[in-house]
Amino acid sequence: MAKAHSYKFCFGPWNLSEGQDPYGPPTRPAQSFDWKLEQLKKLGFDAMMFHDDDAVPDIDGKSDTQLRKEARELKKRLDGAGIAAEMVAPRLWFSPLTIDGAYTSNDPKCRQYAIERSLRCIDIARYLGTDLIVLWLAREGTYLRESKNGRRSVELLVEALDKMLAYDRKIRLAIEPKPNEPMDHAYLPTIGHALAIAQLTRDPKRVGCLIESAHAMLAGLDPADEIDFAMAFGKLWSLHLNDQNGLKFDQDKPFGSANLRVAFNQVRALERNGYGKNGEYVCFDVHPFRPTKVEHWLAHLENSRRTFLRLVQKARTFNEKAAKALIADRNYAALDQMVIEHLMGR
Repeated sequence: MAKAHSYKFCFGPWNLSEGQDPYGPPTRPAQSFDWKLEQLKKLGFDAMMFHDDDAVPDIDGKSDTQLRKEARELKKRLDGAGIAAEMVAPRLWFSPLTIDGAYTSNDPKCRQYAIERSLRCIDIARYLGTDLIVLWLAREGTYLRESKNGRRSVELLVEALDKMLAYDRKIRLAIEPKPNEPMDHAYLPTIGHALAIAQLTRDPKRVGCLIESAHAMLAGLDPADEIDFAMAFGKLWSLHLNDQNGLKFDQDKPFGSANLRVAFNQVRALERNGYGKNGEYVCFDVHPFRPTKVEHWLAHLENSRRTFLRLVQKARTFNEKAAKALIADRNYAALDQMVIEHLMGR
């Protein structure tokens, strides 16, 4: 077990969502970014993660001078609140130019837009004082496999990554895989795919990954295994903890909400690999349940952190010596019950 250490926590403005879904309107009133920043500080979180247009709204309509001015103003506000910017991610799935993909669009003008937007995202990250760019490749896939050439799409992804790496030699790119939604099939559905494509880039050492619990589950994988796999390569640079009830749409439930044992094993994986010792944050990509009232708007974030910290205690007090003896005896029935009773407090 890695030596005990403390964790730093993070969430993004989108994690205080208003309850809108594809089948219904918002159930809570919209709140300003300043209000959300105040809640983050009030809860005692350490950092905020950003999409590029969270940091600089209406980014496509602003000049480089305006972008620099607004990003630097945000940095002053964050510094005043004692909050760090954990990462910045280009939001490449809202624009009319990315309907058929961003870096892998069949239209070269749309691909160029995606790359230019990504370079502006890197500028914002630089102004906010973070070197971490997260790439959720939301529309890098197909609705019909016949509509794109998979080999060519991989080449286009590498081309885009290389241009970002060349633009700023200090940034790190963390790929956040997801197997589906909004696309039918994504080109980089798992951490293995993300780390494999890193090897094709001009600087593989600066291409790593971000694991989201729900995304791993949607791929039919155990998030704890994905954590161990990424950390075996030294490439887990950020983390979105949440939960998921089966292979359906991305639910972003509070951490541990659907399967406490799966959550426990994620924490054990983080503990044994020393995640956080190099400054990495534990981020909660969770959303309030749609029926949530305004007065309970922050509970999903507070609860996720409480569950995480309780599971850290459970991981650190788990009787590893007794577990090893049961494993050596191949007494997995006893090991199974030992885990269950430990989680139940016995």
